[in-house]
Amino acid sequence: MNLIRHVEDKCWDVLAQVSDPEIPVLSVLDLGMIRGVDLNARDEIVVRLTPTYSGCPATDLLKAEITQAFTTHGLTPVQVVVDLSEAWTTDWMSEAGKQKLQQYGIAPPQGDAHSCGTHVALTDGVQCPHCLSQHTRLISEFGSTACKALYQCKDCLEPFDYFKCI
Repeated sequence: MNLIRHVEDKCWDVLAQVSDPEIPVLSVLDLGMIRGVDLNARDEIVVRLTPTYSGCPATDLLKAEITQAFTTHGLTPVQVVVDLSEAWTTDWMSEAGKQKLQQYGIAPPQGDAHSCGTHVALTDGVQCPHCLSQHTRLISEFGSTACKALYQCKDCLEPFDYFKCI
């Protein structure tokens, strides 16, 4: 294996360990926030990060945590650049990430973002992440954050967040 490929693989391994500050069971890779890792002409590692929304208050924290993780693993110099050339979408989330969300107690997004439009028509019947019942009701279009809606299961009676299809 050549050296560049080894470094690339190590970069992706390190990124898999960088957690989202809001949902710590998810990595930046689970969320699909990393658009690429490249080596530039100055032999600097460039990580392209797309936050879940352009005004995300955790962007600077994520950049710092990625930089620190790379530095800790001897992957320097590193530069983390914010890439807003495409808006982040829940379509970029990994299937493993969606499963982790459910295990964490948050219902993962249902459907493809391109079919959701700019306003998601939320309905009853989102699968409860606790008991897997579909006998649920929408309480509020907005949950703990704007990207989540608040639901309650009519079977186990537990409230839960649903990560909206964005």
